[in-house]
Amino acid sequence: MDYRSILKEENENAAERFALSLERIREIPKEQEVPDKFREYFSRTAGFIEMIGRLWRDLGENREEEMTLEELKERNHALYEDVLPENYEESYGNPSFAVKMLGDGYGQLLSFLYAEIRGEIVCAYEGRLSMIAALNETFLEVYGLFAMAEREGAIPQEKEVKDILYWFVSDYCDQTVAYRIRECLDPSLSFAKDIIMGSDLSDLRYLYRFGEYISQTELKTAEFLSRLPQETIDQMADTYVEGFRKGFEVTGRSLEGKKTAVIRYELGFERMIKRAVEDLEKLGLEPILYRAASDAANKNMNRKIGYYSQGPNRQYDYDHRQDCAVYMDKAFKDRKLGVLKVAYEQYKELASCYAGPLVVETFGQEDFEPVNKKEALSLTDKQEKLAAAFAGESAVISQEYVRGDETSFTIIAFPIPQIGPDFEEIFQETIRINTLDYEEYKKYQQAIIDVLDQAEKLEIKGRGKNQTDLQVSLHLLKSPEKETNFENCVADVNIPVGEVFTSPVLKGTEGVLNVESVYIDGICFKNLKMSFKDGMVTDYSCDNFPSAEEGKKLVKQMILKNHDTLPMGECAIGTNTTAYAMAERFGIIEKLPILIVEKMGPHFAVGDTCYSWAEDTAVYNPDGKEIIARDNEISILRKEDVSRAYFSCHTDITIPYRELEEISAILPGGSKIPVIRDGRFAVPGAEALNLPLEIS
Repeated sequence: MDYRSILKEENENAAERFALSLERIREIPKEQEVPDKFREYFSRTAGFIEMIGRLWRDLGENREEEMTLEELKERNHALYEDVLPENYEESYGNPSFAVKMLGDGYGQLLSFLYAEIRGEIVCAYEGRLSMIAALNETFLEVYGLFAMAEREGAIPQEKEVKDILYWFVSDYCDQTVAYRIRECLDPSLSFAKDIIMGSDLSDLRYLYRFGEYISQTELKTAEFLSRLPQETIDQMADTYVEGFRKGFEVTGRSLEGKKTAVIRYELGFERMIKRAVEDLEKLGLEPILYRAASDAANKNMNRKIGYYSQGPNRQYDYDHRQDCAVYMDKAFKDRKLGVLKVAYEQYKELASCYAGPLVVETFGQEDFEPVNKKEALSLTDKQEKLAAAFAGESAVISQEYVRGDETSFTIIAFPIPQIGPDFEEIFQETIRINTLDYEEYKKYQQAIIDVLDQAEKLEIKGRGKNQTDLQVSLHLLKSPEKETNFENCVADVNIPVGEVFTSPVLKGTEGVLNVESVYIDGICFKNLKMSFKDGMVTDYSCDNFPSAEEGKKLVKQMILKNHDTLPMGECAIGTNTTAYAMAERFGIIEKLPILIVEKMGPHFAVGDTCYSWAEDTAVYNPDGKEIIARDNEISILRKEDVSRAYFSCHTDITIPYRELEEISAILPGGSKIPVIRDGRFAVPGAEALNLPLEIS
């Protein structure tokens, strides 16, 4: 059954509701049924919904197939025009403008509704008419509430508006959340795959078939890839998929019985993705591609997960990142968990065949300094705890059906044109970095591990303005001839090559971690500091805002994921000096994703360990030694109470070589062996790692 056939019955059932709602909404701009200050909001939103109606008609009649590239650009611009930066100051998608025009409380709620209605764009392209009808009906219900109040010479209570929105999200949770689980597991929902595999990718009109906002970034990326030789495309995709396959090999897991794998990427890379689909099919895996969620019930408040575009406006995304404040309470948390459980049970056969995700990240985006708006919705302390609890409890449910010790993953990164005039050269250099010699790095890293395995602690100190001063405790090796603390990580799942890492002992791990600037989930943190005591975060700050309190909130939201504290889940030393030299040469260190940056110096992750949900699976280095540092004092609690063992997050923070004074292995008795001194590797057998640094 093809994708359209799956939705046919659902759309037929929703057709009458959609038609009736659209007919009523068309009348709203002509009416004066609501209080004066709300009239423009309802009129403009009704106009947007009318545009969706025309889009639905045109898509049903395949009119876009006859449109020129310029015509498609114009339509795409019209759909997203209202929230583009140049128009955002007077958009109801902007909570500040909504509050200014509609009043505090009403403004936030109606801006939330407007943002949800904007999700109708992608629903139209995917052919999901029932969701459009539901959103239209909710809009009419809110409009009716205001119209009724106007007839009585009043305005509705804020709580009445909020209740409609709460019950819309809650009542439709059964559909939206269940569908989200299905699209993550079911390859028959092939909307994006059909575009990629069935289009002439040299004709850039195909990009507009996804329904996402298409900027010059997506167009220039796709145009650039269309000019690359096929062998270059093959190399990019083959490295990506081979990393995924190696993930099963190095962990001793089996691909037998696995039938699907998810591809997550940013639009513009379709030519590479098409080859990756073919590579996966050779492994017996059917690819799944699902869109990053557009509805509040399924959105991740910190990042996009799925396929996506750059989007029309990063401030718009930032302003709405905590829209779940409208409905997050214990009843909703429990209901959503129940829906997740039912959905996974319904699709448990698909879940058992799932092999894991393959992710393409991008870097080079223009700098984004978010503005914290007092008018934007934000979670209360109680809601933050509920959101964190939901993340943990939902992870337990998903692990029941998609076991971490039975899947793999891979991540690779490439630049986008926004990185600047050296884009094409940086792209070629990135391909070279992603395909560095596995065997050479394995030798260098083993020399480092041989020193580290003698230590009971590591000492890390920054230099210059960097105030890092950390001691990290390591596990005791009972049989050093057979055991190791550090994984020799070469180019398998985590591309490019270049790190050794461990899960530290929490007790005795303490001090200050500091980095001048680091990109995390698209935001550049300035002068980020985190303090640790017995491996747990005790304090944190950044200089992104004039107010220290605002900086603290940003760190809590984006790095601690709304937890009050997190353990240090990983301590690692990056060895990819070639990547570092490239970044220095082009002046792009601050532009690189953590995937590459973590290979360019020591890094420390807060949250779960590197082995979360798979701690009992034995892992071995190429030399045959078992990596015994798979647990810490928090993760081991899974044996008593799994809800206390995991945080559903793992965020890396890297100190670049230029900010590093030393890393030393502290041996029992207190003597030291330098691993890195003054930003250079000091371990015999690893001296070759310094050559790219000297050349740069």
